[in-house]
Amino acid sequence: MNYSSLTNLAVVACPGGEVFADEVILHLQEGYRRNFEVMTAELAARYNLDAPRAAAGINFINDVLSPPVQYVSGETGGFQTPRFKTATRFSFFSNGEVKAEILESIRGKDVYIVQDVENHYPVLFNEGKTRQVLSVNDHLMTTFVTVDAVRQAGADQVTLVMPIYPYSRQHKKKGREGLTASRVGKILESLGVNRIITLDIHSREITNAFNCLRLENLHASYQIIRSLAGLPGLVLNDDFVVVSPDTGAVDRNKFYATALKKPLALLYKERDYSRISKDALENNISEIKLLGNVQGKTVFMADDMVGTGGTLLKAMQFLKDQGAGKVIAAISLPLFSGDAVSYFDAAYKAGLFFRIIGTNAIYHEAVLQREWYITVNITKLFAQTICRLHQGLSLSSLLDNRDVIVKLFAET
Repeated sequence: MNYSSLTNLAVVACPGGEVFADEVILHLQEGYRRNFEVMTAELAARYNLDAPRAAAGINFINDVLSPPVQYVSGETGGFQTPRFKTATRFSFFSNGEVKAEILESIRGKDVYIVQDVENHYPVLFNEGKTRQVLSVNDHLMTTFVTVDAVRQAGADQVTLVMPIYPYSRQHKKKGREGLTASRVGKILESLGVNRIITLDIHSREITNAFNCLRLENLHASYQIIRSLAGLPGLVLNDDFVVVSPDTGAVDRNKFYATALKKPLALLYKERDYSRISKDALENNISEIKLLGNVQGKTVFMADDMVGTGGTLLKAMQFLKDQGAGKVIAAISLPLFSGDAVSYFDAAYKAGLFFRIIGTNAIYHEAVLQREWYITVNITKLFAQTICRLHQGLSLSSLLDNRDVIVKLFAET
C-alpha cells in the first residue's frame, strides 16, 4: 500500500449516510492498520531495523507530506490512525432548503461522499439542533449540494458512495415517461462526480447511461451465502432448491444455484401494468406460474430489493401452496416501505417463510429486532472498494466474487 498518499483520502458523510460512513471508516482504519503492520515488518527485516524505528520512518514521510492533525491517535513508533472523516456542516432552512459547508481543506484530495437516500429516520442538521425526516428527493437534493460544495472546495476526485441508486426502477420506457435513473446520473455527472459505488443496481442498463462517469456495482452474494450457511437447522442437501422470484432475477439466482451446486427453478409472474402497486396487499400481479419442483424442499430466493413487499409475499404464499417447506429470501436492498414490516410479521406468524436475509445498505431500525430478519454487514466490502480505488488497484475480485465463494465452501 502506498502510505505516502494515506491522508489524501477524505470521506464526507451526508446526514442520511452518517451511520454507514462511520462503519466504513472503522473498516478503512483497521485495514490500513493491518497493512501498516505488514509493511513495517517487511521493511524492518529488509533494512535490519527494529519495528518501531521502521514505523517511525514511514510516519515521518507521511507527516512531511501531510499535517499530523489528519491522525486520530498513535505514537510515531507505531500505527497512527487516520481520521478520514471530513468535518462538514449541514444546514436545514425553514423553507426546506439545505446547505452543505466543508469545514476543512480538501483541496487536491480524493473525496468519497457517502449517502443513503432511503434513510427515513430523523437526521441531524444545524449542528444537531434540528431533527428532520427526509424523503428520497430531500436526500437527493442534499447529495447535489454536497457534491457541489466538495467541488467548490477543490477536491481532485469525487466518488459518490450510494448503497442504493435512486430512481433505479425508472430505467426503461413503457410509454410517455422519463428515464429518471439515467437523468439522475447525468445530473451527478454534470456536478462533477467521477464515480459512483453502489450495490446490486436494479438494472445493468443504467451503467450505460453516462458519458464519462464510472459506476462500480458491488454484490453482497458472499456475505449472504455466509449467513445462509450459518442458519441453525439448515442443511444444504438434495432437498434444497434455488428459485428465481421472476424472470428479471434469473441471472442473480443462477449465480447462487451455481455457487451452492443446487437446482434452479423459476417463478413467472404476469402483471397488469394498468394497476400500480400500493402496498403488500394491493399490487399488480395477476397470475404466477412455476417452472420446477419445490414439493417438500427448502427454497432460497434472492432479489435486489423489497419495497412494499407485495411481490415477495405473494411468491412466498404461492410456493407454500405448491408444497414448499422452509422458504428463505435474500434481499440486497431491504427498503420495507410503508407498512411492509407489519405485513411480513403477519406472514411469518402464518408460516409463509422461515427467514429473510438483508444487508445494512439501507438504515432501517424497524426490522433489526425481528426474529425473522437477519442482517449482513457490507460496510467492509465498501471500505475495501474505496481503499483499492484510492490506491489505483484492481476491483476484479470484489466485483466478481465467485472465487472467494468457492474457497468458502472448500473450507467448510
